[in-house]
Amino acid sequence: MRWIIKLDDGLAWFSIFCGWVACAAMILMAGNVFYDVFTRYVLNDVSIGMQEMEWHLYSVVFLLGIPYALRTDGHVRVDVLYTRWSDKTKAWINLIGAIIFIIPFSYLIWHYGQAYAVESYSMGEGSPDPGGLAHRWIIKSVIPISAVFTGIAGFNMATQALRVMSGEKTYEAKHGAEGLA
Repeated sequence: MRWIIKLDDGLAWFSIFCGWVACAAMILMAGNVFYDVFTRYVLNDVSIGMQEMEWHLYSVVFLLGIPYALRTDGHVRVDVLYTRWSDKTKAWINLIGAIIFIIPFSYLIWHYGQAYAVESYSMGEGSPDPGGLAHRWIIKSVIPISAVFTGIAGFNMATQALRVMSGEKTYEAKHGAEGLA
């Protein structure tokens, strides 16, 4: 059982790292939006590259926020039922959900997303707009990277469920206002 504790803690680190990256991207995105609004309405200037950077940063927030949400149980599910179940029932649901849904889905996203990013790189894809960002493959490569981290979070969900089933750990009640902020 000791090895599963170390594995669970190690896998959790990846999800927490993704949460910190998503948090940093959110702060950068807020600064980017402020800059964009300021230059547009005060300086009467528009930067297509900065506007595109907004959705690039939003993509990073969303895609790398998924593994963190899975680790912290911040994802959407039917909490009306889930909160009333025992820890062992929750653990079985989480284990089955991770094995049947999260891990295979992550593999599919990685498989197709990796080909999507490689194709973008080999084409030298950039923004079609004048003044837009070059190297669009960079943001497209976040898709398979996110899929890998989501798969790791799925394994982490499974190891955490095994720890709960063994009685070594319990699921903590969430009271909102928790997280990185």
